[in-house]
Amino acid sequence: MTARTGAALPFPQLTDREREILRYVAQGLDNTTVARRLAVSPKTVRNHLSSVFVKLQVKDRAQAIVRARDEGLDRL
Repeated sequence: MTARTGAALPFPQLTDREREILRYVAQGLDNTTVARRLAVSPKTVRNHLSSVFVKLQVKDRAQAIVRARDEGLDRL
């Protein structure tokens, strides 16, 4: 993933992989589809999302999606 010109990536507390998974989820993809795109297991996606929830201090997927979309992550 590359940085936007002149702007910092949203959620600097996330790893690149966590940010990538959150971006796919914010675009409406389910865990299985994200896993296929990244050539990882659905369990790996779930584990990364759990870390995302903790780091963003959100309760669930829906709240994480709202935060990601507010930051424009779904459009990167």
